[in-house]
This record gives sequence, structure tokens and C-alpha cells, in this order.
Amino acid sequence: MSRKPHSRIFTLLAAGGLAALAALQAAQAQDGNRIRVRGAIESFSGDSLVVKTREGGDATITLKAGWKVGGIKKASVEDIKPGDFVGVASLPKGSGPDGAIEVLIFPVSMKGTGEGNRPWDAQPNSQMTNATVSNAVKSVDGHTITLAYQGKEKTITIADTTPIVTLAPATKDDLKAGAGVIVIGEKAADGSISASQVAVGLNGITPPM
Repeated sequence: MSRKPHSRIFTLLAAGGLAALAALQAAQAQDGNRIRVRGAIESFSGDSLVVKTREGGDATITLKAGWKVGGIKKASVEDIKPGDFVGVASLPKGSGPDGAIEVLIFPVSMKGTGEGNRPWDAQPNSQMTNATVSNAVKSVDGHTITLAYQGKEKTITIADTTPIVTLAPATKDDLKAGAGVIVIGEKAADGSISASQVAVGLNGITPPM
């Protein structure tokens, strides 16, 4: 894309919470001082969100004026259809297709968000591919999908245990203690973290992104 990831984020914010959530998924942690905070909410009050991170520590995040929240809900592999726009985090599997470790199905209105393939920090050596599903085939190993993006193709297998989610509306009331969240924030020189968007898992879902 011609615009940097952070420019894409602020453009999408104008469309509301779900677009902000899609921007979370497309953003790159390597962009400036941006970091991803993943974990479960310990407390939420006013403009302060405290998260018990997946690494085991606590992160206190200051929410900026006008901050937005988007929801993540469970989906299934049967929901993935040819022509859908998806974000798939995957790992290489030897000489065969990559194996999916998480799948996000975008709403139609967000088709094209963050299109491309880039390194991802879900696991070592993982990548994130945002692309249109050009083929969806049921196989003995689960589903195999072929993704088309920027004139390229990538084939990925999806095991039955792979987390598959989609986006949903959410409110500040969904930011309850114990709820899983992922936050793209900015880390200042003094170590403090601020953010404009929060993605929260709904109905007990842990955001896999």
C-alpha cells in the first residue's frame, strides 16, 4: 500500500469501532513505537485499562480522547466462502502449505483492509496474510484455502482446532474483568502506553490475533 500502516489506522477510525478493530489487525508492531498488548482485563475505569498480559505482567494503558472499542466473536470454517476477505496468521510447514494458527473473517465493508503478507508476532516465524479467498476446499486434513493478494497467491491449511473469528459491535460495557483483549498502543520513552482502540473478545472468546 502507498500509505503507512498508522495512516491507514487513522483513516479507518472515521468509520467507527469495527473499522478501528480491523485497523488493529492490519497494523504492524514494527511501525514506530507501536506495540501490541494481548491478555485479559484486570480493571477498567475512566480512561485507564489494566491488562494482565499473556507474558504474565501487568500493562496499564491510558485510553486517548475519543477511543473506540470493537468486538471479536466466534466463527467457523464453514463461514469462509470464496470471495471473502480474510486475515490469516500462519506458520510454514516444511515443503507443504503453511498451517493457519488463527483466522479473522472481515465484514464485506472492510474488504481490502491491510491487504498483503507481513511478519506477525503471534508465534515465532508466523506471518499475517490479508487476502481474498480464491478457493475453499474441504480435505482430509480440514480445510485448505488459497488466498489471492496483490497479484500473488498463498495456500494455507486450516486444522479443526484453529481459532476462527469475525468482527462484531461492542461497547465499553463489554470491557469487564477477565475479558480477553488485544490493544495496539504507543509506548513512550518513559514506558507508558496509550491507545485509541481496544478489541475485546465477546462471550468468552480470547482474541487470537
